This record gives sequence, structure tokens and C-alpha cells, in this order.
Amino acid sequence: MHRLRDVIARSAIAALFLLSLSVASLAADISFETDKIRLLALGGQAHDLTVELAIEPEQREHGLMFRRQMAPDHGMLFDFGETRRVMMWMRNTYLPLDMLFIAEDGTIRTIHENAVPLSDAIIDSKEPVAFVLELNAGTVKRLGIRPADRITGARIPAGAR
Repeated sequence: MHRLRDVIARSAIAALFLLSLSVASLAADISFETDKIRLLALGGQAHDLTVELAIEPEQREHGLMFRRQMAPDHGMLFDFGETRRVMMWMRNTYLPLDMLFIAEDGTIRTIHENAVPLSDAIIDSKEPVAFVLELNAGTVKRLGIRPADRITGARIPAGAR
């Protein structure tokens, strides 16, 4: 009886190990291009940020999952290729994040601050948007970002309005 339990326990451990390797290899297979964006506050201040671009469905699905750190003034820009209501979550995402929901013209429509790591709770854009910008939690507060501020660069045209 003990021998059977040992065999089952070792098999379960081996299966978990192989599963973790396959998840890690999936994370390693996704690559992202980087670009620069500029945040334009209503008060006239500008902040330059470096973003990874999540354009393809696999990139958007993976996002910042499994990351343990992100440099200050860096983020990930999700481009949905259309304007629609967007639902996000934090599954397998270890970093607390601020999420900016952005219209096609670059206007920030809604903001969700300090999304809880590893949560399956749905974070709703509440209205149709074309982009989501994920930043380290606290960036919204630190830079004084508000709805109606604008983002330009990367895939968001500077002259759009």
C-alpha cells in the first residue's frame, strides 16, 4: 500500500514538473516588439514611456503573464485592431498593474488602478476602446494620469481626434 502511494506521489510530482516546463516554454515562445509612446496630460506635462506591443491574439492573450518585474516607465500596449468593450484579468500575472483603457484617438477613457496579481476577477473597460496600456501599479498616481489625458506614438496616431 505504501509502495503504491509512493509511486502515485512520484508520478504526480513528475506530471506537475512537466506541466510547469510546458508553461514556461510557452512563456518563452511569445515575443513582443517595443516602441515609444508619449503620455500627454491635460495640464501640458508629457511623459515618455517604452512599451511592448501586444498586437497578435497570442500576444494579447499572454500579455504580462509570468513576469516578475517590469522597469519603471515601461508597459505593455494591447492593440485590439478595433473599437470594442474590453475585458481584462490578472490570471498568472504576478505584477500589480494600472490599466488605462484608451479610445482609438488616444484619449484615456477609463482607468483601473492597482489590479490584484493572480486574480481571475474581470476588469471591464466599461465602454468601447481600441487599446489598453498596462503599467506598473502606482504609475497612474505618480504621473497624475487622468481620464481625458492622451497617448500618442506606437500604434496611436498623434493627430487623431
